[in-house]
Amino acid sequence: MKRRAYIGLGANLGDPPARLRWALTRLRELGEVVAHSSLYRSAPMGPREQPEFCNAVARLDTAMEPAELMQALLAIERDAGRVRDIKWGPRTLDLDLLHVEGFVHDTPELRLPHPGIAERNFVLVPWAEIAPALEVPGLGRVGECAARIGNEGLALWDSGN
Repeated sequence: MKRRAYIGLGANLGDPPARLRWALTRLRELGEVVAHSSLYRSAPMGPREQPEFCNAVARLDTAMEPAELMQALLAIERDAGRVRDIKWGPRTLDLDLLHVEGFVHDTPELRLPHPGIAERNFVLVPWAEIAPALEVPGLGRVGECAARIGNEGLALWDSGN
């Protein structure tokens, strides 16, 4: 059975847009990338002494179970050189499993929907591009949440960058 999974992508080291395009290619190994948002520029959420982030959201239709998918996303991050040393610090690639339709889970290894979505316009605004009517348990419709939080501090990533 295929499930609709929504994945947040982010990077701020090296060439972030190229890194996100590479990650989208890698996601195709895990299922069908049905849609992805534009690329957005955002200020870092954590320490301010780091480059701006490039963010996007993708919908992946996959036969993988959510826990298996999460492990595959972590492996792609490792392949991109991701090092987890500073919370919310700079990164070559960040892949967050935001939501899997029909699946709610809360363990230390996997929390779905992803916690913190409601406070992150760099997730909600791109997500609303591809799934505005999606109802996320405990959150509501993605498009309505994006409208509430607004797009302050977000800009489309210039295609020349």
